[in-house]
Amino acid sequence: MVKRFKYYFILSTLMKTLIVFYSKTGNTKKVGIEISKILNADVDEIIDNKKRSGILGFILGGRDALRKKPTTIQNQKDPSNYDLVVIGTPNWASTMVPAVRTYLTKYKLKKAAFYCTFGGNVGTCFKEMESLSSKPLATLALKDKEVNNSFLKIKEFCLKLK
Repeated sequence: MVKRFKYYFILSTLMKTLIVFYSKTGNTKKVGIEISKILNADVDEIIDNKKRSGILGFILGGRDALRKKPTTIQNQKDPSNYDLVVIGTPNWASTMVPAVRTYLTKYKLKKAAFYCTFGGNVGTCFKEMESLSSKPLATLALKDKEVNNSFLKIKEFCLKLK
């Protein structure tokens, strides 16, 4: 396994990769940063221009996710300059957050992989992400309580990104 991982790390440096995520609590960001270290990839955090803090932000964010409402976002990097884009989202109301929905609607990706963090269950998150993008090379779903002890699962996910 170690030889295979070292071999893949060498290959991954040849493929230009971008890790993109939206993170409200920091869990999705932690996973994205870890993936970027393993893949030697660039990072771009999606910023939602809509205020999503506090209990009202939590409720309205879940409602917007459930209703598939887009939002206005900010991001720094153009994903068309990359061979692979790995997209991370928290799971709200069993689907992706509005900021990631907007990102996937805005950009057409060559190759993609998805990951999500969640408290309850994955729901239709990956299926909906795929409907706005393409079939992912791999997916990774991590419960919030797993995030801090997930290096092996993240490493296995990265090995699938050939």
